[in-house]
Amino acid sequence: MDPIYTISDLTNRFDITARTLRYYEEIGLIAPERRGGQRLYHDSDRVRIQLILRGRRLGFSLQEIAEMIDLYNTDPTEVTQLEEVIERGDVKISEINRQIQDLTAVRDELLELRQRMQQTLEEKRRTRGDE
Repeated sequence: MDPIYTISDLTNRFDITARTLRYYEEIGLIAPERRGGQRLYHDSDRVRIQLILRGRRLGFSLQEIAEMIDLYNTDPTEVTQLEEVIERGDVKISEINRQIQDLTAVRDELLELRQRMQQTLEEKRRTRGDE
């Protein structure tokens, strides 16, 4: 039997807000069952939420995540989905490598600036002490 989750179950499980879940529903990422005013989530919804959150943590936009998840619906063998996720992952890795290079350059520049300022400070302290 397919487990059923309430919005509270999933917000607690994933440490997200009910508003986040409702937003994911609003943009079509998940489609919980409705019984009256209550949303009931199935295991497939739980898995989708887990994939969405993993994608967000890895820096993908909700649109990119939706596209990757939707590929599963068009190819149950998952081959197309896997190829697309690998390709998008490679792009993300390249972006991260560029960011690392940029941050390393900024760090190196700050360290160099700090060193020059430290030398200037020491010179000024020596000069002030000589007076």
